[in-house]
Amino acid sequence: MKADTKKQLLNRLRRIEGQVRGLQRMVEGNTYCVDVITQTSAVKRALSSVEDQLLESHLGSCVMGQMKKGQQEKATKEILKVYSLKRA
Repeated sequence: MKADTKKQLLNRLRRIEGQVRGLQRMVEGNTYCVDVITQTSAVKRALSSVEDQLLESHLGSCVMGQMKKGQQEKATKEILKVYSLKRA
C-alpha cells in the first residue's frame, strides 16, 4: 500500500472512530432515535468508503502483481472473495 493511501485511510478511520464515540454519547444521552440512525448511516457510508479505497489499492497493487507473476488463479480467487465480501 502506498504511503499516501495509508495516511488517507488512517485519517478516515480516525474520523470514523470519533463518529462512533459520538454515537455512544448520543445513546447515553437518550438522543432522538432518528438522529442516532442518521449518524449510524453516516458511519456505514464512511466505512464503505474506506473499504472501496482499500479494494482499489489492493486491486491496483497486490492483484496486479499476482497477474504479472503469472498467478492468475490466485488473483481471480482473491477478486471473487472480495466481491463476495462486498456484497454481504
